[in-house]
Amino acid sequence: MNRMSWFNAVSLTLGFAFLYIPMVILIIFSFNESKLVTVWAGFSTKWYGELVQNEQMLNAAWVTLRVAVFSSTIATILGTAAAYVLVRGGRFFGRTLFSGMIYAPLVMPEVITGLSLLLLFIGIGLDRGILTIVLAHTTFSMCFVSVVVSSRLVTFDQSLEEAALDLGCSPAQAFRLVTLPIIAPAVISGWLLAFTLSLDDLVIASFTSGPSATTLPMRIFSAVRLGVSPEINALSTLMIAVVTVGVITASLVTKRAMVRQKQDEMAAARTE
Repeated sequence: MNRMSWFNAVSLTLGFAFLYIPMVILIIFSFNESKLVTVWAGFSTKWYGELVQNEQMLNAAWVTLRVAVFSSTIATILGTAAAYVLVRGGRFFGRTLFSGMIYAPLVMPEVITGLSLLLLFIGIGLDRGILTIVLAHTTFSMCFVSVVVSSRLVTFDQSLEEAALDLGCSPAQAFRLVTLPIIAPAVISGWLLAFTLSLDDLVIASFTSGPSATTLPMRIFSAVRLGVSPEINALSTLMIAVVTVGVITASLVTKRAMVRQKQDEMAAARTE
């Protein structure tokens, strides 16, 4: 086994320090008594209480969560369908144009996407609000879902579907009972990716939102422009905690699934 060199160790340490030391500082100063984020005045949790009472932040967080759930769900359905057509549809008229339209948001600047969607919503007379943000986020996140699901469908053994069809399943039943459970990890990964992109988006939401719908990134950005508040530190700390819990939970679930799979394989090997 090759041992890690001192250069690799130092580079790895500096890389992790560059990424995580600012987060650690942010978490520490979220418990700062002083309103000045650069001056430590003692330990306090009052800014978390102020955050709970901040209706603007709470409303923005609720809007962001709703938009992320709806847009990621719709994007997952449409992206999975698009991936299935591209991988299993073979050659058909307009395939090149269809694939180009699916993957265009991957390389399109968000400013262009947001501006074009804004002009579209104005042109059709659609009032900007939660609905327009959901439509916009679905548009640009669907391509990411399609890429993730397509990569799984390319390596999928089609003989399993053929066996299901030979046993009397209809194409819809074969997809629901055989294909979908096998590609479920890719579908879930696509949903999580779309959910994360929606939570993080600022540019497109700024173009497509209205007075009645302000997302959390927009609210944070407008607040930071007037100076960093300890409430922002508290909010960021809570978000980091949620992400950390989610990552740990996903890792434990994945590890448990791998252990169960190995146990099933060993049990199957013993019965042969």
